[in-house]
Amino acid sequence: MIVALATPQGVGAIGVIRLSGNGCIELMSQLFPSKDLTQQLPNTIHVGLMKDGDQHIDEVVVSIFKAPKSYTGEDVIEISCHGSSYIIQQIIETCFRKGARLAKPGEFTLRAFLNGKMDLVQAEAVADLIASGTKAAQETALNQVRGGFSHVLTNLREELISFSALIELELDFSQEDVEFADRTRLRNLLDQMEKTVNELLHSFQLGNVIKHGVSVAIIGKPNAGKSTLLNTLLKENRAIVSSIAGTTRDTIEEVLNIDGILFRLIDTAGMRESLDEIESIGVEKSKEKMKSADLVVYLFDANETNIEELRGIEAEFKLVSKKYLLVGNKTDDKDVLHKLNTVIDQQILYISAKHDLRIDLLKKKLTDAVLQGKLNTEHTIVTNARHYQSLQKLADVILAVKKGMQENLPGDLLAIDIRQCLYHLGEITGAISNEDQLDYIFSKFCIGK
Repeated sequence: MIVALATPQGVGAIGVIRLSGNGCIELMSQLFPSKDLTQQLPNTIHVGLMKDGDQHIDEVVVSIFKAPKSYTGEDVIEISCHGSSYIIQQIIETCFRKGARLAKPGEFTLRAFLNGKMDLVQAEAVADLIASGTKAAQETALNQVRGGFSHVLTNLREELISFSALIELELDFSQEDVEFADRTRLRNLLDQMEKTVNELLHSFQLGNVIKHGVSVAIIGKPNAGKSTLLNTLLKENRAIVSSIAGTTRDTIEEVLNIDGILFRLIDTAGMRESLDEIESIGVEKSKEKMKSADLVVYLFDANETNIEELRGIEAEFKLVSKKYLLVGNKTDDKDVLHKLNTVIDQQILYISAKHDLRIDLLKKKLTDAVLQGKLNTEHTIVTNARHYQSLQKLADVILAVKKGMQENLPGDLLAIDIRQCLYHLGEITGAISNEDQLDYIFSKFCIGK
């Protein structure tokens, strides 16, 4: 029997303490003299005084969930008490004295997995759902909690199991030289698996964007308006703005949510040669941030930059295959903007960071650059590196099976590769798992989940 605080640490209006395991209802009944909780119906809520002997602890609300219809698949008690850290600690210590122990990180969800309430993909999605900081991350995790990804993998695995069984059966009749498994149907299934797995693998880049956000380095010459742009995007004075070139000497990082995607904006020192030692260090850090960023916004003063210079900058980005946006700043003067639009590539965006002109269009350009119209959280999107690695291995083995069939390999050799396909599919959902793997996965959960 395990116990843990399910709500965040600290003082609040309410704290929720969760118990799970055999005997938890009986334990709570000893501490709840108002009613005999062992005689109450499941999925009911009861209000009363919680006592340890003659000592009053708190007035609480007790929720009862009975196996197997609970989150963990076991008997579960949830105690809603006042949010005093002292009261919460009293309740947990009282549960310790009555035979409960403190839950390990993720142990409630681990028990749900072990009791068949969810598979491993769904269990990991619970942690992603708790950690979600945007609408896109929340919807993607919720889709996986509901079994969207699991359903795709389970269907593939079940079909492959049926073929595997028939091929294994052929081995028992090897002397008769018969084929039970329809090779044409198997080829069609492998083609479908290959297509599905490749789609899932390609979705991982988008999944990373949804889960971890996008790093955007704002670079350019001194006085191009980088710090002003950062402040305008954030709608606060986060960076110091000055007409003196070289004011920004270190990188400044802030997070901005645009349409459900987190953008980690990095304001960098102006790119120029400098005799100032500190500014030179800042410039080097800017170059490092530019190299590691997912996207670069090159900001230039539209009044002082010519088309040849921009083409040279564009060529440099293309040479290193870096995603970039060319953004001309200080175009609040309509005459300047009209002149620029007649001579410069229409793909370049012109803004005025100081006067908040066309900033909404810049935000749209940022999301388009990383999503490219692919965001649909109702579709299955891979966000977990463990799943991605297993899918890569699965894709390799599928190719090996297809090659073996083209070369007319005997059934016993095909069966080896098909077993590997089943292994990698089961590895993702937890149909095949080991204790070390489970310990690692659930150790990243919070204790109360």
